[in-house]
Formats: sequence, C-alpha cells, structure tokens
Amino acid sequence: MNRAHRSDQSNDIPKPVKVTGPDEIQWHQEHDVIIVGFGGAGVSAALQAAENGADVLALDRFFGGGATTLSGGVVYAGGGSQYQKAAGFDDTPEEMFKYLKMEVSDAVSDETLKRFCDQSIDNLQWLADNKVQFAGNVPPEKTSYPGKKFFLYYSGNEGVGSYAEKARPAPRGHRTAGVGMSGNNFFSALQQSALDKGVKVQGQSEVVGLVMDESGEVLGVEIRHLPEGSEAAKKHKKLSNFATKIHLYARKKAFSLRAQAEKIEHEFGETRFIRARKGVVLSTGGFVFNKAMVDQYAPIYSKGLQLGATGCNGSGIRLGQSVGGVVDRMEKMSAWRFINPPKGWSQGIVVNKQGQRFCNEEVYGAKLGYEMCENQDGKAYVIINKALFRKSLSDVAPWKVWSFQMMPALMTMFMGAKKAKTIEELAEKIKVPADKLSETISDYSAGARGEKEDVLGKSKGFLTPVDEGPWYALDASIDSDLMPCPVISLGGLKVSEESGLVLNEQGHTIKGLYAAGRASIGVASNLYVSGLSIADCVFSGRRAGQHMTSTQSVEPQVKEEAVSEPC
Repeated sequence: MNRAHRSDQSNDIPKPVKVTGPDEIQWHQEHDVIIVGFGGAGVSAALQAAENGADVLALDRFFGGGATTLSGGVVYAGGGSQYQKAAGFDDTPEEMFKYLKMEVSDAVSDETLKRFCDQSIDNLQWLADNKVQFAGNVPPEKTSYPGKKFFLYYSGNEGVGSYAEKARPAPRGHRTAGVGMSGNNFFSALQQSALDKGVKVQGQSEVVGLVMDESGEVLGVEIRHLPEGSEAAKKHKKLSNFATKIHLYARKKAFSLRAQAEKIEHEFGETRFIRARKGVVLSTGGFVFNKAMVDQYAPIYSKGLQLGATGCNGSGIRLGQSVGGVVDRMEKMSAWRFINPPKGWSQGIVVNKQGQRFCNEEVYGAKLGYEMCENQDGKAYVIINKALFRKSLSDVAPWKVWSFQMMPALMTMFMGAKKAKTIEELAEKIKVPADKLSETISDYSAGARGEKEDVLGKSKGFLTPVDEGPWYALDASIDSDLMPCPVISLGGLKVSEESGLVLNEQGHTIKGLYAAGRASIGVASNLYVSGLSIADCVFSGRRAGQHMTSTQSVEPQVKEEAVSEPC
C-alpha cells in the first residue's frame, strides 16, 4: 500500500488498513505489545508490560525520548513521599487531591484523580526501582525551576493564598537528581531499565497507519522505516538532531530542516507491517508542532514558542481518530508566562491593554499565561521601577539561575524595555490609558505599603511599591520576541479512565488500541503545573501496560525479522 505524502503540518486523518483478519497481511514482525512513540508515556507503558512478561516493541519516528528528554524532568508527586519527609514536610494524598482538584477540574473524574494521588508514592518508588533518582533538598524561595542543587520544590500554585486556604501546601515537584537538566536523566534511566528488561526499541520508524479488522479491533501498525545504516538514515538523523538544537533560537530554520527530514522519510522509507497480539499504545505526545491543528483548535496559542519535540505533531491523535477514536479538550493549551526569576518582575505588576492588573503576579507561570491568553488576547506588560530593575539584575546573576532563565531576562531588560520618567510617558509608549495605568500603580503601591489589602490577594513577600520612578515596561505578550512564551497542547484522545483504551463516539472502547500521555486526555488536560505531565505519563502509561497484559495471556513469540539496535 502506497501512502500519499502527508505533511507534519496537515490536518488530514490517515486511512487505516482494513482487513478481514490477521492472516490477510504478511506481517514483517509480531509482538505482544507495540508502543508508538517512545517518550515518557511510551517507556512507562513498555516497562510495565515487560515487567508483566510481555514481548514489547517500541517504535519511534526519531530516536526516543520525545518531549520528556527535553523537559525539566519534574514529576509531580506527593502524599508523603520519602523525599518530602526528609525535607521536613508533611503531606497526604487528601491534601494533594484538594489542591489538584483546583487545577485539574473536570478533565478526569474525581475517582481517577484520587487514584492518581493515592498511587503517587508507589509510582515514585517504581521510578526509583527503575533507576530514576530523586532527592529532598528544597530551594529557599519560590521559582519557576529550581537551581542546580535543589530537587524538590513548589512547582505550582500550592503556596499562593487563594489555593493555600483550601489545601495545605507542600512541595510536590520532584526533579530528577543528577547533573544538568533533568529530563534527559529521567528518560535515560527508564530507557536503560526498559532495555535491561527486554524491551526492543526501533528508531526512525514512523507509524503511518493502523491495521484493523472488520470488528473494529486494532491488530497492528503500518510503518515507514528508514533502513539501518543507510545514507538516508544518517542524513535524517543529522537534520532531525540539528533542528532540535536550534529550535529555541531559530525556529524558521528548524522547521525547514524538519521538512527536509520529512522528505527523506517519504522518499526512502520502507513500508512494513507489524502485528500487535495484545495491543497498540499511542504515546506520541501532543500536537503543538502542528500549526494547522493549533490554528484549528486554539489559534491564539499559535503565536507562542512551540515547546516539545518534533514528534509532537498530533500524529498519534490522528491515528486514533482514523479508527473511530474521538478527541476532547483540544482547545486546551498551556502558555508558560514565567516572570520569576527574576523575582523582581513578580514583585512588580502585570497589566493588560487597559493598563490594569488582571492576575496575581506571584502565581505559577502557566496560570498567568492562561489568564493572558484566554482573557487578555495574549497581551501583557510587566511594569517595574528602577529599584526593581536593579534587583532583577541581581536575581538573574549567572551563579543563581540557569542560562535559559538568565538570558531572556537580560535581553528583555537591556534590549526590549521601554523606559519612561513619568507614568504618562510610559503609558504612551505601550499604548495604554494613562489614567488607568496611574490608578493601577497607585492602588498597588498603597497595598504594598500596607495601607489597604491587595485586590488580587498577593502575598506580602511579593508586594513592593512601584509608585516612584523611573519606570520600565517589559513586553510579556505571547508573541514577544525577546521573552518567548513556551506553549504545549493538553487535549487528545478520550480514553477509558480504568484501562486507557481509546473511546469511540458511542463511548465504547476500541479493542486493541490504547493511548497515554499527551496523546490522550489525562490529569494534565486542564490547567498545567510543572511535573504534572510527566507524572501523568507514568500514571497513564503504566495503566495501559498493565491492562493489556493482565487481562489477556501472553502468546508465544514467533520468528521475526531482525530488529534494529536500540536508539
């Protein structure tokens, strides 16, 4: 079967391969379980299935890791973990549930969210048993991402007054211990554990279609595979890796390189069919790298910086739709407008096009980004005065923060800040009503001096008078060039919350097809806090791997063609 060229930027849903039964196809390989997309969710599903005795093949269009390996490696976990206790914090699954309910809302049922919280400690221990290391040292101040010596922190809104009054706060952001950014440490450990337990990994293998029989059961996958060791495979790897490296700094060039790599896949990829005796897991990530899909479902977010891996192009979601799976919450995306560090920014104010505050500046960056994009047309300015400007420079000193936190802050302050000696002059420069901006600055400063309550409930440690100039305005809008606003997608395929099986329009499960991580609806499909996606990848990935291997007996393995070396 020859597939038409389907672009990464396409909205098209691929057609499945329909057969009367499994004997109708000449399978190139057969396995119990096939994982489509070998990132955080994929490796969790693969590990769980392998621990249950299944023969598992993980397929990845690239080389494994996905968005997880590029992330901060934070796992949102709590309920009284050993690392929380070592740091002197008490936590319970009940308090964790009460807090997360405010973030998760109705993305999943209360029963599923409770199960997520109740299983949190067990999942953290399972990760530790599979070589992932954690620690309990907590940074002295709230930050978007902790410094190199700290591995447990308040990774969401837990300490913000309006949240803390409803759920006792505790640090639940468990950052993977190790040197450097933690995403690679997290995934590498699980990948090695998976290989040690017999999981086979085959890279440069794009799943382009699902194979289903007349009853609607998914039997396997159709892939486009670049021959191992070929010049095409080598060039594809070089282009793909380089695109990933430069994406944050040269997006246009990165997408050009991806298009070249995609062309190689279509010109030199070999078609193969692989049988899945027990099930297929779609764990390909979200769709933020597919502009056509973002424009269709959540156009305001197309102005942000796509955060994730090249494979976050919606391919798994579209595969699920091709056999009757339905999607939900596709309009739900998360824009990360972090303004701490530098803390000096969050001690100032954030205003909209009317010169008015619209959100407590101390909240987690995704909450600020949500309010900015959903209610303020993606536009916002950070307003600070000279004293806070100087403090902010100190806040992002090289020995205090990561380079990815320091550089945008310095570039914004020195290259993008609009400075004015009067509020009227500043208002004119950023095109907001001068009277409203003046009133906002006056009211906020009065609250900071204790003359009145802050109208947005900002904590005392983040309140600083800003009514003495000169003033600076920093463009924090979603399309800011100097202060990029990272964006991820949160919607995906609807799944059974008990098994992870994909659901059709009638709410029935599609036999043989599972989805996990950001390709599916989960606890991270409403409002985002750091670590919630990886934690959900583990939770949903293990759920799928457990269900497909515990409800059916594992059949004997059959002879197959050689599988490529692990990624």
